[in-house]
Amino acid sequence: MSQNVSPAGRIATLDWLRLVAALAVVAFHYLFRGAAADGLLDSGYPQAAGIAIYGYLGVHLFFLISGYVIAWSAEGRGWLDFAVARFVRLYPGFLVCMTFTFAVMFAVQPEWGSVTIRQYVANLFMFAPALGEPFVDGVYWSIILELIFYGWVTVALISGAFQTLRLELVAGWLVLCAVNEFSIGSGAMRLLFLTEYGPLFASGILIHHIQTRGRSAEALVLLAASFMLSTSLMAVGKDWMQGHYGVSVPMAGLAVASLAMHGLLIAAVLLRAKVIPTRLSLALGGLTYPLYLLHQHIGYVAINATAPLLGKWSAAALVAATMLALSWLIWRWIETPLRHRLMRAVKPVLSRLSLRSGPPQPA
Repeated sequence: MSQNVSPAGRIATLDWLRLVAALAVVAFHYLFRGAAADGLLDSGYPQAAGIAIYGYLGVHLFFLISGYVIAWSAEGRGWLDFAVARFVRLYPGFLVCMTFTFAVMFAVQPEWGSVTIRQYVANLFMFAPALGEPFVDGVYWSIILELIFYGWVTVALISGAFQTLRLELVAGWLVLCAVNEFSIGSGAMRLLFLTEYGPLFASGILIHHIQTRGRSAEALVLLAASFMLSTSLMAVGKDWMQGHYGVSVPMAGLAVASLAMHGLLIAAVLLRAKVIPTRLSLALGGLTYPLYLLHQHIGYVAINATAPLLGKWSAAALVAATMLALSWLIWRWIETPLRHRLMRAVKPVLSRLSLRSGPPQPA
């Protein structure tokens, strides 16, 4: 097997969990959201919509996983090495998938999703709305939150606080999230400090902390607080969905889903040594990022085009399977080689800068 697709250093259980999260989001978009509002699909799937509506929580699961993985990635690492590694991990895949989506949407120009060259250029910088242009595909909003999270972790690594004051940082973040969401209600704070989704990232960080540094009363109390706060804040998304779609998941269902997601991450961490990474788990985990970026708008166009010929159920199944295959091809033959070439290109510069900035903060 080539070096570019080696399973070494992977946690297979997290790769499988990423696949669950990605497929949940695909089901939400194809079987619920497409026909629920905005005229994205010509026909809906009412028989499946009641279950598929839960699929948007796949994004919440991604944030939980991200909190754990970023804490793992940052352990014993210098801030510059961490920041560059995260950028190299995200940007090549984003660039390839955004360009592919733009090409399809530019050729088709559906009424609900027409795109422009100016919009494409703005999306090259990822923060397209800050440049006055919409995302080429709406799913990119969560990638922006990931980048902001990475930015704050980088700041914490620069100061050394991520290694020495991690629990204090998490506690302060949870308080900030609660104050803004329950009292201040600032949209700017919600974006800058991730106050709606921060407790999910925090739970992942705390699960890693407990795994690597042992169970302490402080860490367990904070994990319980982050779980309760993240569950409570699901009401924000529930209210938005009720206003936009006219239907939402009841809070009891959200509480059960939140408990299940936290339990799944904990189980994945506990079972990490029992599930051996393989080429299959690596491929399935690897394709989830392109799948997440690609599936929505291209999927709507493809389902609308094929449903009159195949029937809507066959069309949805065929498009989902095609998106999986395309995502694997992009991950295996485009994104991964591009990412490795980019890392090789920046390594000499990174080494020189790391020497100047001194050794990383101790754990």
